[in-house]
Amino acid sequence: MTRSGPLRIKKLLPVVKVREFAEGKSVLLVDKALASSEKAGNFLTDVADVTLFVLRIIRETFSPKFEYREFFHQCFKIGYKTVPLISITGAIMGLVLTIQSRPTLDDFGAVALLPGMVTVSLIREIGPVITALICAGKIGSGMGAELGSMRVTEQIDAMEVSSTNPMKFLVTTRVLAATLMIPLLVLYADALGIFGSWAGANIKGDVTFSLFFAQAFNYIGFIDFMPALIKTFFFGAVIGIVGCYKGYNAGRGTESVGTAANSAVVVGSLLVIIIDMIAVQITDMLVS
Repeated sequence: MTRSGPLRIKKLLPVVKVREFAEGKSVLLVDKALASSEKAGNFLTDVADVTLFVLRIIRETFSPKFEYREFFHQCFKIGYKTVPLISITGAIMGLVLTIQSRPTLDDFGAVALLPGMVTVSLIREIGPVITALICAGKIGSGMGAELGSMRVTEQIDAMEVSSTNPMKFLVTTRVLAATLMIPLLVLYADALGIFGSWAGANIKGDVTFSLFFAQAFNYIGFIDFMPALIKTFFFGAVIGIVGCYKGYNAGRGTESVGTAANSAVVVGSLLVIIIDMIAVQITDMLVS
């Protein structure tokens, strides 16, 4: 080998290293691009699945032979079984809000505005959102766990084989029951919150319930009550759809039951907050 041979090899070594480095980086970039496209594809697939799931619920709702017996049973489970928890929550909301707000209003000499402020806060925002979040934790997780266990134990598959429509019997009844009962639970929580506020106002004062009631509803108008009531129907529908979707499409393993219940609570609570934000923006646009 001539002297030029080793010198040529030494000159080529940096070029080879740069080429290997570039090839390694290009492989990494390709892998990242494939992973990102796969995530985007999974997201779009999930959106399409949810859309088809909602459309199927709407179709089954208006199709003949509605399962009224199962619907009323789910209303009983969602409504009556949740009343004790909502009762405690509603009373504590009004009591705590009154106790926390009274010193500040007292500093400005505006204690007379306390009933109206607490009532407006409860009816417009605190009552619907807190009640919906609690229902998302109790009702949404219950739906996800129940339907998930039925999927794991192949009960849903058995219903499909026996010519029974599981979407109509299991999903549609639960979604409609949640859509109907959660607004009623919100109204019940608001009423108990006002009663709890009256109890909190009497801790350091003496206000009759009739006077407190008159002062409270003196500041409530149509624009305060109706938007808050309308958005609770969307809260109920979202909680029911998410809970049923996660449970109905659970995996085959027993671990998927817990995953379905957990994801139903997380996604349902997040969607409740997002819907509330949208409803507040729409209400503000209508008022202004």
